[in-house]
Amino acid sequence: MLKKVTVYFTLFVATCFFTHCATIIHGSRQTVVIVCDPKKAAVDIDGINVGYTPYLARLTRKNKHLVKIEMDGYIPYEITLKRKLDGWIFGNIMIGGIIGIAVDAATGSMFSLSPKDVSATLKSTNKVFNPTKDEIYLTVVLRPDANWQKIGQLQKLNTDNNYKKPTF
Repeated sequence: MLKKVTVYFTLFVATCFFTHCATIIHGSRQTVVIVCDPKKAAVDIDGINVGYTPYLARLTRKNKHLVKIEMDGYIPYEITLKRKLDGWIFGNIMIGGIIGIAVDAATGSMFSLSPKDVSATLKSTNKVFNPTKDEIYLTVVLRPDANWQKIGQLQKLNTDNNYKKPTF
């Protein structure tokens, strides 16, 4: 009889302890490391500037997050951290903790963010632009955006000897 009570008591305590596995194991926030080459690029998370790379972010698991990394002279880098079902939630399913599943769902602990870390290499815009008031700059683009307004067209030069250079 004592052995039976001990077994039931142990099962009861284990069920109470593991009823919200994901919340106990890793909590409602996830640490995401954000690194970038070059360093010291600005980091925006969900539209809010939070600092510069390298950056360690503690993000809620409950929502997806938009991470934007940008620096002058470089093309901005954007990535969405998506939430996916975390394996620890199955601890609740196996043990039968309905309360634990509800707690994990409410806190967001039943999810993990993917990717776990962000590593970006910013690409240079190759733009060197330091205008002065007495200079005119011309930029040639090989692949123009279809939405741009066209204001001129390059013409092929006539290479005949009769060609006269324009005067300004």
